[in-house]
Amino acid sequence: MNEYLTGRKLYGNDLSLEMIKKWYEEESEAYANIDHKGKVPTEYSYHNLNIVHGYSKLPAKGFKKVLGFGAARGYEIEPIIDTVEHLTIVEPSEQLVSKAIQHIVPEYVKPTPEGRLNFGDDTFDLITCFGTLHHIPNVGFVLSEMIRVLKPDGYLLLREPVQSMGDWRIPRPGLTKNERGIPLNFFETVFNAQPVDVVSRSFCFSLTTHIKKVFGRFFPKPLQFYKTYVVFDKFISGILKPNLKYHPTKRIDRIAPNSVFYVLKKR
Repeated sequence: MNEYLTGRKLYGNDLSLEMIKKWYEEESEAYANIDHKGKVPTEYSYHNLNIVHGYSKLPAKGFKKVLGFGAARGYEIEPIIDTVEHLTIVEPSEQLVSKAIQHIVPEYVKPTPEGRLNFGDDTFDLITCFGTLHHIPNVGFVLSEMIRVLKPDGYLLLREPVQSMGDWRIPRPGLTKNERGIPLNFFETVFNAQPVDVVSRSFCFSLTTHIKKVFGRFFPKPLQFYKTYVVFDKFISGILKPNLKYHPTKRIDRIAPNSVFYVLKKR
């Protein structure tokens, strides 16, 4: 287990198919039951985060086919919805669905437990995946599938935690049973072996938890809602990146980026 907690290997990435299916069953509605419990959120608070780190890096053009991997109700697509012709959402939860996102009626597809995407090669112009992969066991295979179905010159936007999120062997309040962060070196190894170029790699959520504990009552909305804070956090996270450890156990080690945001372009 030490090789997983140190981040040398990603826990879950090498499980048997039987264990992957068990993991899938445990996670399919777990996030919905923890965070939403059947309620429809009135506001999506990550728009500025996704714009500053991701959407602002895309060329000014339309996207004929977009895939939101784990995009739930599809709110994350709203900043670019006017450029989208067709939206497919891969989502396991039957609670987290939308009939329409502005003028777009999304097509919902259930993921396969083993992670295979039932689309042809080179299908999508843009794929978004925000905070989904850390709920999945075989991350390496799923990433390879997303890149497979992405068109050449298409873009993949990816945001994931790169700290462990605690010891997943014991219950963690507010987290699902199996979710865990993904080591930064794991992403780097995967992308080096795939036909993609890194357009942008930035970090976020370095001080958010600490600031929220002290000053959160002064902000009516989550900190990432505010563009000024997102820009500040991006700058600070870049400075604190050398302090990043996958499974921090000391307080000082926790003052580091919690998440990474990639913009990738397929060759």
